[in-house]
Amino acid sequence: MVKHKPRLFELRIAPPPLTARLLGVGTVAFLVFLWWLATRGATAEARWVSPVVLPSPGEVLGSIGVLWTERALAASIAATLRRVLIGFGLAILVGVPLGIAAGAWRVLDAAAAPIALFGRNVPVAALIPLTVLWFGIEETQKVMFIFVACVPFVFSDAVRAVTSLPERYVETAQTLGATPLQIVWKVLVALSLPDIYRSLRSLFGMAFGYIMLAELINAEHGLGYLLSTSQRRGLSEHIILILLVIAGLAFLIDRFLLWLQRGLFPYRQDLE
Repeated sequence: MVKHKPRLFELRIAPPPLTARLLGVGTVAFLVFLWWLATRGATAEARWVSPVVLPSPGEVLGSIGVLWTERALAASIAATLRRVLIGFGLAILVGVPLGIAAGAWRVLDAAAAPIALFGRNVPVAALIPLTVLWFGIEETQKVMFIFVACVPFVFSDAVRAVTSLPERYVETAQTLGATPLQIVWKVLVALSLPDIYRSLRSLFGMAFGYIMLAELINAEHGLGYLLSTSQRRGLSEHIILILLVIAGLAFLIDRFLLWLQRGLFPYRQDLE
């Protein structure tokens, strides 16, 4: 039987990698063109959209110097990354071992399931006053906000990665005389680690978004702080530029984590 060449719009068939990249770049370029088209003109009256609502691409890029020198963009980027890395790192240190243990001994999962379910479904904004009450309004509050917001998701994804493994691996190890701890460490952890890493890579993006809320509270630096102050001052070009910086940082971090993933788990390219 002759296999036909997949068409671009064939149902549930992914396009070739190069085609996918070109489609993505083309979409971004088209949106930038629409942005330029809607904001071109020397005066506000000549534009389709007021510069107060949407500044032009040139105006946004032209504000980089002011944002960098006068508003300490570099210090804000460093502050945001530090808070996210520490808070999410704590969530990993607590959530992953507990999740592996709960996935291995399901009685622990049954005991922790109500707490994890509650933590995943609490509106993240509701954690702001709680963490302020517990940790004050300084740096500790911002770090612990990320920890409290993320650890239920880290725990649940680790449990899911362990429990989704086929039972035949455990049965084979038991047949060979492995102890429960050997099964956990050499079978469950080893096999579930790629999926745990993939979930952490996704959850890091969530944590990066959450920190914007925490930085609204008594922050001197941070991308969330810059967004808030730009909104109060009516600096729409700074708001858009900061959003582009956030998107760029998130993309670069994700690419770096993907690069690490390919090096750590070259046998699991399906995780990309």
